[in-house]
Amino acid sequence: MSELTRGQYLGYAGGDAANNLTFSMASAFLLIYYTDVAGISAAAAGTLFLVVRVWGGVTDLFAGSRIDKTSTKWGRFRPYLLFGSVPLMVLFVALFSIPGGMGATATLVWAYASYALFQLVYSFVNIPYGSLAAVMTQDSDERAKLSMSRSVAASLTILVIALVVSPQIDGSEDLQRSLTITTMIFAVVGVALYLWCFSTSRETVQRRAATVTAKDTAEMLRRNRPLLTLCAATIIFLTGMFTLQTVAVYYARDVLGSSGYYIWLTIVQTAGMLLAAVLVPKAVASIGKKKTYLIAAVVGAVAAVGVALAPSETPVLGIAAYGLLGIPLGMLNTLIFALQADTVDYGEWNSGVRAEGASYSVLSFTRKAGQGIGGAAAAYTIGVGG
Repeated sequence: MSELTRGQYLGYAGGDAANNLTFSMASAFLLIYYTDVAGISAAAAGTLFLVVRVWGGVTDLFAGSRIDKTSTKWGRFRPYLLFGSVPLMVLFVALFSIPGGMGATATLVWAYASYALFQLVYSFVNIPYGSLAAVMTQDSDERAKLSMSRSVAASLTILVIALVVSPQIDGSEDLQRSLTITTMIFAVVGVALYLWCFSTSRETVQRRAATVTAKDTAEMLRRNRPLLTLCAATIIFLTGMFTLQTVAVYYARDVLGSSGYYIWLTIVQTAGMLLAAVLVPKAVASIGKKKTYLIAAVVGAVAAVGVALAPSETPVLGIAAYGLLGIPLGMLNTLIFALQADTVDYGEWNSGVRAEGASYSVLSFTRKAGQGIGGAAAAYTIGVGG
């Protein structure tokens, strides 16, 4: 089997850049949009995050079971990038475009409906995208490089979002109009990136996946201990990561004194994540994925304590600790996807059933649960703190 080309790595990275134009934008700025523009209370937004993001985990499971039954001339996964990109981006714009003057109840209904529909369509784009790595190559090192490429793209996209959106928080005279225009531009770019990923990727691992029911998925999870362990670690990791990510813009604006500090928080953490992307392949080649993951987890725990204890009156210390934390965060996030692709092979060896979509959807469910718990915890804390 021929090695993947540079164009395939770049195209695959473009797919995650498109994912993060919507996903990271919502993760970083949807709460502050709800509270400061739409007028939704932090407590109500926290409940919304918990409910809708866990719902997103359920839609991941549903999408995974449906995707594994797909068979087209383009493959099982690529067609979803082609046909799902436009609906996803329309719903993304709707997230940040709640009409004014509707009243509190109608506003909350719009927020729930738009976010729930967004999560549903996102599942049918993100699950196929994530599953592609397992069918583009069977080489473990090439999968690690694919994972690295998507992590680099995600980090750079998050930086672009911070640079574009953060100045609008304090400086825009009409934040609603500004965010609507911004999300529309992101939507157009996102569709183009998805189409690029579709055109450059190839499903070369030609194995017929079994028809997977909810019962089959549960049985696969029970027998696939590596996947189960990875899911347990992931839900804890994402809970902490999203608590930090959700409060970061509030921390910059209300504790450090300016939303402009959010750009610096993002810059230093992005630098850390990019450094992590360089370190991961070398570390994996030297000591393996498992040991690399465990070392990064320990370093991340220590760095997170540093973030918690950094004195707010000295912004440079908080920013430095946030940047240091970016290294283990980037390494762990990269390794999660690389390890997931390997658990597909393990599941096939252990049970005789190969189900990339169902395997990825189970992991994605735990990620969504962690995101929901982390986002809700952050919003409730903001509400309690006033």
